[in-house]
Amino acid sequence: MAAEEREALRAQNELDAKTLKLTEFISANDLASLMDVNVNEVIKVCLGMGMFVSINQRLDAEAITVIADEFGYDVEFLSAEEDEEPIDMSDAPEDLVSRAPIVTIMGHVDHGKTSLLDYIREASVAKGEAGGITQHIGAYEVKTKSGNPITFLDTPGHEAFTAMRARGAKVTDIAIIVIAADDSVMPQTKEAINHAQAAGVPIIIALNKVDKPTANPEKIREELSQMNILVEEWGGKYQSQEVSAKSGLGVEDLLEKVLLEAELLDLKANPDRNAVGTVIEAELDKGRGYVTTVLVQTGTLNVGDIVLAGPHYGRVKAMTDYRGKKKKVAGPATPVQVLGLTGAPQAGDRIQVMETEREARELATQRQQLAREQSIRTKKHITLDEIGRRLAIGSFKELNILVKGDVDGSVEALSDSLLKLSTPEVKVNILSKGVGAISESDVLLASASDAIIIGFQVRPSQSARRLAEQEQIDVRLYSIIYNAINEVKDAMEGMLAPTVHEIVVANAEVRQVFNITKVGTIAGCMVTDGSFTRKTRVRVVRNGIVQYTGEIQDLKRFKDDVSEVRQGYECGISVKNFNDLQEGDNIEGFEEQEIKRKL
Repeated sequence: MAAEEREALRAQNELDAKTLKLTEFISANDLASLMDVNVNEVIKVCLGMGMFVSINQRLDAEAITVIADEFGYDVEFLSAEEDEEPIDMSDAPEDLVSRAPIVTIMGHVDHGKTSLLDYIREASVAKGEAGGITQHIGAYEVKTKSGNPITFLDTPGHEAFTAMRARGAKVTDIAIIVIAADDSVMPQTKEAINHAQAAGVPIIIALNKVDKPTANPEKIREELSQMNILVEEWGGKYQSQEVSAKSGLGVEDLLEKVLLEAELLDLKANPDRNAVGTVIEAELDKGRGYVTTVLVQTGTLNVGDIVLAGPHYGRVKAMTDYRGKKKKVAGPATPVQVLGLTGAPQAGDRIQVMETEREARELATQRQQLAREQSIRTKKHITLDEIGRRLAIGSFKELNILVKGDVDGSVEALSDSLLKLSTPEVKVNILSKGVGAISESDVLLASASDAIIIGFQVRPSQSARRLAEQEQIDVRLYSIIYNAINEVKDAMEGMLAPTVHEIVVANAEVRQVFNITKVGTIAGCMVTDGSFTRKTRVRVVRNGIVQYTGEIQDLKRFKDDVSEVRQGYECGISVKNFNDLQEGDNIEGFEEQEIKRKL
């Protein structure tokens, strides 16, 4: 058995040695050194495949895979963060101390998540949110009556924020799913439960609004049981609590249940090490620069530390808690706002303390280069096939959009929602997205590419506004995500070619035919249905078969030209460019109506 194990280990090591772990767009020289061959060998292989590469040329994934295959290597692609040395998160058991549980509040729009959190921390957030909807992830630290700290993450409920909610479930220890007792289990509630289950997080169900006369908690429990979520009252494993965010009924019991779950999880972290955490949110503040909300997961973050978050780095100039009070240190499971980063990292990025500024700068630059390279390589240029497809559709349109928002999470969510609106006939292009006020450069980019600018909770600067008026660029400002999505949808519907419907407005029977020289054939008709005007388009139908479609040349009653002939009257009709009229023919009058299409 020992020999077999040794053999299996040797085979595995051999296999690992033959697998290259690398990021896309590494240079030919780097690839050669990874495979331990001369760079000239790599260039020779490329020439053999009809590719001309120089030593420092960056290669895409396809080229790397083919070249590595020639040398007998398998390739495993990593992202920029994965490529670096993994952060050692293991600590000696004696260094670990208990930490506060991180609790995410999830659920559907309007089910009372923020109101519940408000009651817990005795501050009114919901009133300040646009339209009463939470559009950012908020992180708050709360102390219970028993003196135990709990960290809360409030995630948005609107479906556009799926990505942000998924990130909320990744950093959390316990999830509270809030469901309104006077409503039902909504699709987003199910999605929140799925996120929590996928992250392997214990779930506590909070049945909110139980003090309403229309509340029916039993109905909610029944709906949950159909999803295989059995609460403890029904003999299941999930804790549930009836609460009222308005009166505070049952909130203390809910917190006790959270602490009970936390006790079972036995949460510990080492405060005496370099801090590692997760970016919850990032925004650009006019006076303070880039403000990043960070949740420290292990270690202690100090003012003056050099931190790296995604493609940005910086020295921590100042830290504040969610109420704006200054802090010098932040231990494990503490949410803080950090000032000093060079840009706005993405929500969900890992933030870590680095030893030296040089190391942080090098890693940040490397990540920026990779991101830039990927964005350039993945820009789609138009192909002949695509031109053919657009010609076949006949009326292909593009709607170019620039998205600017106050925080990164909202920008991502809005961009994703707008991209989903694309149809085969109208394509939505997000030219650029970013955090911060709308600047002159945004307006110039929009002008160069015929784009519209969508600002979410941000405003254009004075000079940008003037420039937009000069260049006649449409700048739309929103504070509620539904409105932005609906208005872009309306704009796209306006770009769709309308459908044309024909409506039969009149019928006339040909009773007699007169041939008049220099004029042509005139049909003496009886209008059997509707009314004819001179502008009515007509079809000549014989024995149910259409002979000709055209326009009326003359419309007469006796010898006089008339503008309209109604049902039950006789008239003379001559049809433009058609003289083959016969007795018994039917002349059908129709109009074409354009109907606006919906997406």
